[in-house]
Amino acid sequence: LESRFGAIEDDGRTRVGIGVATGADAVYIVDEGTDIEPDRLVPLIMRDDIDRGNIKDAHRNVINTFDDAGRLVNLDNYPRLRNYLLSHHAVVGNRHVAKVNKAGWFRTIDRVNPELVKKPKLLIPDIAGSNEVVYDPGRYHPHHNLYFVTSTVWDLEVLGGLLSSRVALFFVWSYAVKMRGGYLRFQAQYLRRIRVPNPSTLSTKLAGDLRKAFRKRDFNACDNLAMRAYGLLTLPSFDFVDTRT
Repeated sequence: LESRFGAIEDDGRTRVGIGVATGADAVYIVDEGTDIEPDRLVPLIMRDDIDRGNIKDAHRNVINTFDDAGRLVNLDNYPRLRNYLLSHHAVVGNRHVAKVNKAGWFRTIDRVNPELVKKPKLLIPDIAGSNEVVYDPGRYHPHHNLYFVTSTVWDLEVLGGLLSSRVALFFVWSYAVKMRGGYLRFQAQYLRRIRVPNPSTLSTKLAGDLRKAFRKRDFNACDNLAMRAYGLLTLPSFDFVDTRT
């Protein structure tokens, strides 16, 4: 498979990434009614918001401490945000990222990227019995316990069908750390090693069937269709916890 197919990011237009880490989730992840300027709040999705292929809107946000150019905002321009952060200074200021940059004591560890919210993306939880891939049409920013895939070359629901299959599981199983109970780590370094066919080589019918199987969460169909897409008759036996339902 590795000799016949390129890795998922090889086309240069498909990206695997990880969601935002704040360093103090209890402070930076807030409900919609929190007294902070609305343009500093970005809709957030966490692992617990995903259930059997469905995204449950928990109406939570992550605070964005950066402007559109990637610079830290001036808190003097955001008095409500300033007051909120100062009320949590004991927690926020005690983080390592705050101690090494005292002027930027209020920043999140990672930069929140509002543009990512608008992008269609596949979401993949880090630790799972099997790959639980979910499609977000462009509504949320992922939390750091979720990995995401964006692409300008793939129909993401077609790619979702492939990534939901035993073939993709076989790649991850081959490389990933095995957790207690047979669970796997679906981390970026393992997801990036998944090989995929060129989307232009998939027939319209095969692509359509993969999209339909992904939407219906018909994992048997995903498995069979992926075998066809990769030109496989069988896969080696491998031990994993298949929680796909």
